[in-house]
Amino acid sequence: MSDTLMVSVSGVRGLVGKDLTPEVVARWAAAFGTWAKDGGRGGGGTRRPGGPKVVVGRDARTSGPMFAGAATAGLQSVGCNVIDVGLVATPTVQLAVEYHHAAGGIILTASHNPIEWNALKFVGPDGIFLDSGAGTRVRELAAGDSLPRANYNAIGGVEADANAISRHLAAVLALRGVDVRAIKRRRFRVALDTVRGAGGAVMPELLERLGCRVTAINLETDGLFPRPPEPVPENLHALGALVRRSKADVGIAVDPDVDRLAIVDERGNAIGEDYTLAFAIRAVLGKRDTGRRKRGIVVCNLSTSLVVEDAAREYGATVIRAPVGEAHVARKIIALKAAIGGEGNGGVMYPALHVGRDAPVAGALVLGLLARQRVTVSELVARSPRYTIVKAKVERGARLDAVYDGLRKKFTDAEIDTQDGLRLAWPDRWLHVRPSGTEPIIRLIAEAPSGAEAEKLIAEGRRLCAAS
Repeated sequence: MSDTLMVSVSGVRGLVGKDLTPEVVARWAAAFGTWAKDGGRGGGGTRRPGGPKVVVGRDARTSGPMFAGAATAGLQSVGCNVIDVGLVATPTVQLAVEYHHAAGGIILTASHNPIEWNALKFVGPDGIFLDSGAGTRVRELAAGDSLPRANYNAIGGVEADANAISRHLAAVLALRGVDVRAIKRRRFRVALDTVRGAGGAVMPELLERLGCRVTAINLETDGLFPRPPEPVPENLHALGALVRRSKADVGIAVDPDVDRLAIVDERGNAIGEDYTLAFAIRAVLGKRDTGRRKRGIVVCNLSTSLVVEDAAREYGATVIRAPVGEAHVARKIIALKAAIGGEGNGGVMYPALHVGRDAPVAGALVLGLLARQRVTVSELVARSPRYTIVKAKVERGARLDAVYDGLRKKFTDAEIDTQDGLRLAWPDRWLHVRPSGTEPIIRLIAEAPSGAEAEKLIAEGRRLCAAS
């Protein structure tokens, strides 16, 4: 295996043909299948008779069919039965794992990474990405000398599931938090950009079933991204132009595997991914509101914008923060029985359906909010304070604890959170310093009412990192 393959808790990623090859994919899939066959156990648990079922799906990347074939072969080789859902969104695979009562799932996607990347993401039987214990076990199996391969009469089978997307869409439209009738009455004009990823297989149909009039770019599902695929404001200029040209009410962009959604307002301005979760919170909590302020819980990660706290506060809800990573947020949502949660990158997690980031859910909730409140996107944004987020990274030194100690001493008035690195918080700003899980760097993220104020926080973090 390549020495530069990037391994995280929930999967592996690398450059196609260099770090990630069919041989590498097949071995990691076999390791995951072995873990699944043992009931996800590390010395205990229940084996599944007849071989476990594992769902395999992929996004639109050009290497997807090849790697899906390799993953399927790896799973079969250890006696797993594969359910192939084809080219689908990441949340579609997660839902399919739950629907089929499968032992797990493998998603071939590098999410928002550039076109030359691909990855395997591992999903547990609960439809959530693996936690650190399970991820470590799969990694140990992949690195081991041998895997328990099946003999000629115990090789796993393969069956296709052509209905995974239709089930996903039906489930979204059936959610009580999605006001389908109100959305249909508005007949929204929506500009859509699916960046030639898996979104082309699901988002147009969702919007059309919601009665929207859709004008779209980059709907092809060939994986030939025409721009950097991450749906951040600097990559959405073409969508903004489409909004203005088509006089759309809203612009929607998704990432290649359709678990993140970003919004462009009616003027063609990208408003930032954090507003996706903030709007979804208003949609869910406002739908439940009967005139009395209702307490509830919203979960997000430590690097999510304060616009989420502002949205939750409108309905008397409490925001609880989790370490960065979808699995951490998902498990805290479950533990706290939160009404909704997600991440500030446009990832909405609505447990009424499932606890995975889901762009179709996010789009339906946002449109429902706009329909119910009969306002424009820019008017919704203007209702709350504005903040600026600044991100930076520096090389990791040997004394990260010294950086944390220095920040505590410098900012004695800050609220401290040490779940994931160090987060310093004040009522209208924060600084989060944490080691990257995939690179030998330290990530610094700050938010404040102005860019200059956020830069000051970043500068102090840089200074201490340089001195460590």
